[in-house]
Amino acid sequence: MVITDAGLSIPANIQRIDLAVRRVCRVFLEVVQAMLGEMQISSAIVASELAEHSPLFHADLLAVLDDVLLIDVPHSEFLTRAHSARAAVRAGEFTPFANIILVSEVIF
Repeated sequence: MVITDAGLSIPANIQRIDLAVRRVCRVFLEVVQAMLGEMQISSAIVASELAEHSPLFHADLLAVLDDVLLIDVPHSEFLTRAHSARAAVRAGEFTPFANIILVSEVIF
């Protein structure tokens, strides 16, 4: 599951939910929190550029993720991985590099 900012391209073959109704509507961290409550998340992947370009947002994201393993990859690799996701939620965030891939696994 990919949770995206306003600018990430989502391929046509990926199921999508679009929550980006207007620029001031910021729900990215709320969506991440909701997904953590509904899915068994084994790890999360972000672009390594997030920490550099948006350090406050990165810190807020770390707090929400709590004990979930966070994997940093270059943005180009993030895009490759994101394009193989099963679904995407476009949260409409305008913070640079505010995208995350939540990796889920079977718990039984």
